Amino acid sequence: MKTWLYIVVALLAAAAGFGIYQFGVAPRLAATLADDTAPPPGSEVAAAASVPEFLPEFTLMDLEGEQRSIRGWPGKSMIVNFWATWCAPCRREIPLLRELQHQHADEGFQLVGVAVDFREDVLKYASEIGIDYPVLVGEQDGLDAVTKFGQGSLGFPFTVFTDDQHRIVAFHLGELEQAELDILLEAVRQVNRGELTPAAARTVVGRQLAALPPTEA
Repeated sequence: MKTWLYIVVALLAAAAGFGIYQFGVAPRLAATLADDTAPPPGSEVAAAASVPEFLPEFTLMDLEGEQRSIRGWPGKSMIVNFWATWCAPCRREIPLLRELQHQHADEGFQLVGVAVDFREDVLKYASEIGIDYPVLVGEQDGLDAVTKFGQGSLGFPFTVFTDDQHRIVAFHLGELEQAELDILLEAVRQVNRGELTPAAARTVVGRQLAALPPTEA
């Protein structure tokens, strides 16, 4: 019986609506990890404060039915995108993610989608739209992977950016836009070159994202 997962998915869908509003429509600074200064009470960035320093270990089944660890791309700067087929912002950003992998794979960036959804739905959707980057799929184990990032169920999509040592540089809540992506990728490059620490990069990214003009509704 999958009744329990339908209930969880329904709750996540409701959370996603709130999460996308709070972290996509509200100030862009909420899309990144907080810096070393504690945010004021009620600040949107407070929810990101518990994100771990390194990409946490978890293993899920890929589209081909093989178990794969998220640590299975050593030396790569990871872009880990959590999504679901029922999430409209998730679906909208997939073309941008596909282009990201095509354009930046040679730089050492590796995009991995993590679908927290029913496997049969993910397989069908991935085939229909031609997702050509690695996708890991999980139901309860997918939810367990989400909790490793300390974010509870704030909603989908969310995307984690790491450097080539798998240190988390930024945590983006909500649908990615090209201007945001450009800032986040450059921050990872600077960390990889030793120009910034992850903490310093988060401060820079926060300022740059906050300075972007608001997106149209």
